[in-house]
Amino acid sequence: MTDRPVTMFGPDFTFPFDDWIRHESGLGAVPAEKHGARVAIIGAGISGVIAGHELMRMGVHPILYESGQFGGRLRSQPFEGADGVIAELGGMRFPVSSTGFYHYVDLTGVESRPFPNPLTPAAGSTVIDLFGETHYAETLADLPPLYREVAQAYDAALEKGANFSALKQAIRDRDAKRVKEIWNPIVAAWDERTFYDFVASSEAFQKLPFRHREVFGQVGFGTGGWDSDFPNSMLEILRVNVTECDDHQRFMLGGVEQVPQRLWRHAPDKLVHWPAGTTLAALNSGATRPGASRIFRDAAGRLNVTDRWGRTEVFEAVLATCQSWLLSTAIDTQENLFSHETWMALDRTRYMQSSKTFVMVDRPFWKDRDPVTGRHVMSMTLTDRLTRGTYLFDLGDDKPGVICLTYSWMSDALKMLPFPVERRVELALASLEKVYPTLDIRGHIIGDPITVSWETDPNFLGAFKGALPGHYRYNHRMFGHFMQADLPPEQRGVFLAGDDISWTPAWVEGAVQTALNAVWGVMTHLGGASPRDNPGPGEAWAEHGPIALPD
Repeated sequence: MTDRPVTMFGPDFTFPFDDWIRHESGLGAVPAEKHGARVAIIGAGISGVIAGHELMRMGVHPILYESGQFGGRLRSQPFEGADGVIAELGGMRFPVSSTGFYHYVDLTGVESRPFPNPLTPAAGSTVIDLFGETHYAETLADLPPLYREVAQAYDAALEKGANFSALKQAIRDRDAKRVKEIWNPIVAAWDERTFYDFVASSEAFQKLPFRHREVFGQVGFGTGGWDSDFPNSMLEILRVNVTECDDHQRFMLGGVEQVPQRLWRHAPDKLVHWPAGTTLAALNSGATRPGASRIFRDAAGRLNVTDRWGRTEVFEAVLATCQSWLLSTAIDTQENLFSHETWMALDRTRYMQSSKTFVMVDRPFWKDRDPVTGRHVMSMTLTDRLTRGTYLFDLGDDKPGVICLTYSWMSDALKMLPFPVERRVELALASLEKVYPTLDIRGHIIGDPITVSWETDPNFLGAFKGALPGHYRYNHRMFGHFMQADLPPEQRGVFLAGDDISWTPAWVEGAVQTALNAVWGVMTHLGGASPRDNPGPGEAWAEHGPIALPD
């Protein structure tokens, strides 16, 4: 037993990606005759940029295609006229257990601070507004007993239903055998059952009135309410819990988009083939290619990518990091590049809707204290009203602050879908005025508001994957696609990456891990290998890969 921190080590694939990328021997090498080999990467999000960075270090020539905005769902939109004041439209909170991602955060020198989640010191205070009652709290102990009972019931459900403490300790210890002993039976037992089933059927919640499950769905645990995930596979939620994705989160000062942007322009210390100072940006002539419109294999067996303006180029491998539906809807992808089983998995991916609306304010006024009550005049707010979650970002007393007025998912996000940003702000403010009837939030707003609904973006069609019961086999097919030795020749050389083919959708570490899998896949496709003292994910797959459920 160790005291080392919990990281996203498994539980499905117990491979230490963070150790692999930090090893002094590097990830591997390709034969000298493959130096300069051209590899197409579809998508310039974090997965595509990391894959390109690592392949460049090996002497490969990555060419990135992007149909929309660089950075993908690491999208940080600045407020006009403000210095370093941004709205995080995609990923905005990053658990410290995402050690692979933080390797690149440290490499690019991006600074972070604790994220102002409910009931955390970073939030200062939290208001829970539920059933028409408002509760102010600076710690969980300040809330009525009902909320502590809900938290305790969920902890008890996890312990009894998933051997939670033992599983987390095995992950902490990096005891792959023990992780598998605990996790694999859970996969078989819970693949076809929902998150809500787990909660409602648990002995802990069955002893309590329905109101406790209702509160759990509305304000939940960790970062807020989880009823939007009630239809999802319980396996997806367990992974989040046991790898502490929902704990100890941080946000990136100046915006997380800086990580892919800086990595794009980063010159590695150690490079093969390329001259010192080479960057991904330089290898791509300073800009990505336009969006890919076609992927196919020509009569000579070579892989080709055509961009939206009709230019076709030949590559030795292709890595698709875009959301999986785009391979059917936006890109004319030759059908026999994937098996029918893989196509089933790609097309059955289920994406969740998400909406956020931000305003910039003149200062972090919420830290002011009410002279009568002594409480903060406004707090991080969880509610059953339209806003659901409201987050407050303090960038310093001498700088404007940012309020995420509303962050919602699924049906709550769809309620905002028809409206322009101004109407979304009005709806959010009308809800918050019921919680803070004497506070003039409007009087502090400066600049223009910013909003996003990811399902309306043709390059995404949703915010992130939310696996349904029975989707484990689909996930296994996509995540394991980088292992191509047993594939027929016509299906080799095209790889997949991105958080939506990972085991942890919506969390950036899934994008990182699948990018690194693809790097190993491309490297071996080109005839390369990992060093003996730093074997890669492919070498670990047979022993540490996910359990295969029967078809």
